[in-house]
Amino acid sequence: MRITEAFPALEHRNFRLFWLGQMVSLIGTWMQNIGQGWLVLKLTNSSFLLGLISAVQFLPMMLFSLFAGVIVDRFPKRKLILFTQSSFAVTSFILATLTALKLINYWQIMILALINGFLNTIDVPARQSFIIDLVGKKDLMNAIALNSAVFNAARIVGPAIAGILIGKLGYAVCFYLNSASFIAVILGLLFITVEGITPKLTNVKTKIIEDLKDGIIYIKNTPIILHTILMIAILSTFSMNFNVLVPVFTKNVLHREATGYGLLMSAMGIGALLGALTLASISERGVKPVYLFGGGIGLGIFQILIGIQSSYALTALFLALSGWFMITFSSSANTTIQINSLDEFRGRVMSVYSLVFGGVTPIGSLYAGSLAQRFGSHITFIVSGAIAIAYSAYVLSKFRKIFST
Repeated sequence: MRITEAFPALEHRNFRLFWLGQMVSLIGTWMQNIGQGWLVLKLTNSSFLLGLISAVQFLPMMLFSLFAGVIVDRFPKRKLILFTQSSFAVTSFILATLTALKLINYWQIMILALINGFLNTIDVPARQSFIIDLVGKKDLMNAIALNSAVFNAARIVGPAIAGILIGKLGYAVCFYLNSASFIAVILGLLFITVEGITPKLTNVKTKIIEDLKDGIIYIKNTPIILHTILMIAILSTFSMNFNVLVPVFTKNVLHREATGYGLLMSAMGIGALLGALTLASISERGVKPVYLFGGGIGLGIFQILIGIQSSYALTALFLALSGWFMITFSSSANTTIQINSLDEFRGRVMSVYSLVFGGVTPIGSLYAGSLAQRFGSHITFIVSGAIAIAYSAYVLSKFRKIFST
């Protein structure tokens, strides 16, 4: 069997260019995520302040995602993504240089996180809604699963490299390599021949608020999109705070250093990668409710199992299984939303998706950081898992018919 038979999205040249560029860039992004989180803990020794950095980074997405969707629906997506990816390279270079010169302080990390947050507010809905322009609806689920696969392959490689480099060469090397990694995605975008569909609507309104209102009404009147988005909002807020909880759990419960933390995040990435590849390989069946609800409930179960033990090996195993179920849930939710969205609303719909998937991170990070500071990271894992199970079961029992049509 040819690889394109199992993964038909790779038959599309434009998608291959985009996918390969992301493969390199995301390894650098995960290296920076690991380095930045451990650096903040080293500077502050505070789980709350670590959570605050994450909150600040996602605050612009929480406040401005809905307006970003209007922008994405009005401008060529390729050019928007070129701008955001180039800007990420610059902020990574600044962080690396400040760190290398030993001038780095907590407040500087916070400012750079805020700038990256504003860039992400445009970048995420633009990239998410760009995929269907590259592959069409038929291969959309396959493309989303492959994107998840490369994201999580990077989650395996990036943290492992970062853990080793931090111990041997320091934090700055991770940040410089991340800055350089954006060259790959920028080159890929330059060779892509699709700008991204900018819908030409009849009676299109020129006022941003009017366009925004139309998008919200559309979501409200499309039950399968509405309830998928609400499910993402709850699980993202309370059950996907691994960037806050894992470093604290590693340091305070498992008593390991940066290398141990990096390997744990790699274990989670392995599980998520396998989940994404599995989803990609069965994508011809279409998105099924069992993927969505099974993913949410499975995520909750393994978070609880993490919280009730203190073995490094078991933590790695349970994080891998958490990654499997998390990616099954999030990829299924993404596909469900995009397939059921009209072209002229997709940018706005995906901006709301970005809001509830990443924009609620300030709330989730403060929740996780505060709870972990007061009761410990193990209790926070248990509470987070219980919420995931309870809400997934609630939506399954009350709205199952919507998702089965």
